[in-house]
Amino acid sequence: MTKEFKYLKEGLSSDIVEFLIDDYGLDIERALNTLYESETYSKISEPSTGLYFQSSRYVYSYLQDELQNGIIK
Repeated sequence: MTKEFKYLKEGLSSDIVEFLIDDYGLDIERALNTLYESETYSKISEPSTGLYFQSSRYVYSYLQDELQNGIIK
C-alpha cells in the first residue's frame, strides 16, 4: 500500500464514520465497527476497486445500501 492510498482510505473512513454518527446516532465505537465489518470497507481497502478515490458521500451510499438491506447490523 502506498502512503497516498492509506491517506485517502483513512480520510474516507473518517468521513463515513462521521456520517454514521450523524445519520444513525451511533457512538464512535459502534460506527467504527459498522464500517469495519462492512463489504463497503472491504472494497475501500482493495486498491484495485478504485473506490477509495471516490467521494465520501458516494461511498457512504454503498454502506447505506448494506444497512438498509440488512447485510450488516
